[in-house]
Amino acid sequence: MAYVLQVDFNMNGPFGEEMAEAFSDLAKSINEEAGFLWKIWTERPEANEAGGIYVFETKETAESYLNMHTKRLASFGITNVNAKTFAINSKLTAITKGPVS
Repeated sequence: MAYVLQVDFNMNGPFGEEMAEAFSDLAKSINEEAGFLWKIWTERPEANEAGGIYVFETKETAESYLNMHTKRLASFGITNVNAKTFAINSKLTAITKGPVS
């Protein structure tokens, strides 16, 4: 069973194209994380919020990533991190065209 990790936090930017350029190396490094399947990057510049929706192979790999990521964000001065982990219902997700097998 795959797991979704939903993360968001306050951030003063960059957003949009500047964010894509600034975090390109970070995005590439996430691909190397244990159990990582994919991520959707989220941003809400008008509220100074950013985050992502991640999918991991197991609950343990999602929680391990969250632990590491929370520490990394803290090193950037971001300490108010909201995060939740959810099990994915693969049968219903497949019906609604979600990319989970």
